[in-house]
Amino acid sequence: MQKENNAKPLTDMAFSSLDLVPEVQEGLRKAGFTHATPIQALTLPFALQGKDVAGQAQTGTGKTAAFLLTIFQRLLESPREEPGRHPRALVLAPTRELALQIHKDALLLGGDTSLRFALAYGGVDYEKQRKVLEEGVDVLIGTPGRIIDYFKQKVFNLGHIDVMVLDEADRMFDLGFIKDIRYVLRRLPPLDERQCLMFSATLSHRVLELAYEHMNEPELLKVETEQVTADHVLQSVFYPANNEKLRLLVGLLKRIENGRV
Repeated sequence: MQKENNAKPLTDMAFSSLDLVPEVQEGLRKAGFTHATPIQALTLPFALQGKDVAGQAQTGTGKTAAFLLTIFQRLLESPREEPGRHPRALVLAPTRELALQIHKDALLLGGDTSLRFALAYGGVDYEKQRKVLEEGVDVLIGTPGRIIDYFKQKVFNLGHIDVMVLDEADRMFDLGFIKDIRYVLRRLPPLDERQCLMFSATLSHRVLELAYEHMNEPELLKVETEQVTADHVLQSVFYPANNEKLRLLVGLLKRIENGRV
């Protein structure tokens, strides 16, 4: 397992030094990204070679860009002769909020590519999402339940997946998605015919077990930090009695201005 202990927000690795296709470099330029974060600098040299990667890094350190750049590069280097219906890359996230953020980043970094992005997650118009998928997609981003739902209805198949991404794998376990994850992974092309990238705040035993079972000799890459969350994430803990919990919660919510909960 390779480790990097680096508290700096950026490294000396310039994106211009990577052999990225022009469309991807242009997306980075428009986004204002010039140098890689530690997790990007650690994983991209392996991921861009087509190797499977299991990366550990704290939340908010650039994991999303690391796997999106890998997806864009791989799909653009071997494009389809004509647009197809079934996805070539699948990104699974534990929550719809994370799926939405990944999709937003994909549109930002991949705006100059010809790739088609789509979302699939619960709680919104089912038929609207289905229609987008039926029109064809290259990169599908979503949560396990809705992805499996559309798959079982044969809206798309997983036989064309070139890149599989599992984001925040440890949270997948915590939220009870592990059976769904295994269901999806077992329906992908063989290990030597696709690339798999896994990112997690911790590479626990259960996460590593999943990696060794469903990945092709993955590179284990870890950014060492003293805390699991990024510096700009503030955490607080309260110890109310049971009969005080609701009043405390309501009071805290009332104090939040211009924020989201």
